[in-house]
Amino acid sequence: MSPEELDLRMLAAVRDRAADPRVAAAARALSRGGEHGALWLAAGAAAAAADPARRAAWLRGTALIGAAHLVSMGVKRVVRRPRPPLAGHRAPLVRTAGRHSFPSSHAASSAAAAVAFAALAPMTRRYVPVAAAAMCASRLLVGVHYPTDVAAGALLGGLTAGAGRRWVRYG
Repeated sequence: MSPEELDLRMLAAVRDRAADPRVAAAARALSRGGEHGALWLAAGAAAAAADPARRAAWLRGTALIGAAHLVSMGVKRVVRRPRPPLAGHRAPLVRTAGRHSFPSSHAASSAAAAVAFAALAPMTRRYVPVAAAAMCASRLLVGVHYPTDVAAGALLGGLTAGAGRRWVRYG
């Protein structure tokens, strides 16, 4: 089996879980909220407003999330991998902002949020990675990314935020 066939099989297996209307609704909501990193950017802005003592650090962390999203969009324009065909499956559960799939920008901004925000508050170390993983899974459940798109996006976002982690904490 080729890597492409394996990618499609894994996607189909995950996508089948979205037959449950509750799973589909949650996946759609997460996918919509993660468009252009909006959920994470809003969370960073809210944390900056709520924590005046570390406002600048929260804003730097939020900037890293935006940077991860922009880097993923740049890679997407170079690679130009089309969205996955889902023969035998329902249409994707959400519309996408673009035609290209690799890497997942939702996964990039989510992983960047998990890394950047973990540097700032103990509570985020518990909850943000779980929400980030759910965001990543949502892209498979709604049928708009291959598993390798999500893995590459998460790696890209984690590396981007990791490179700036010291900047987030110390300015």
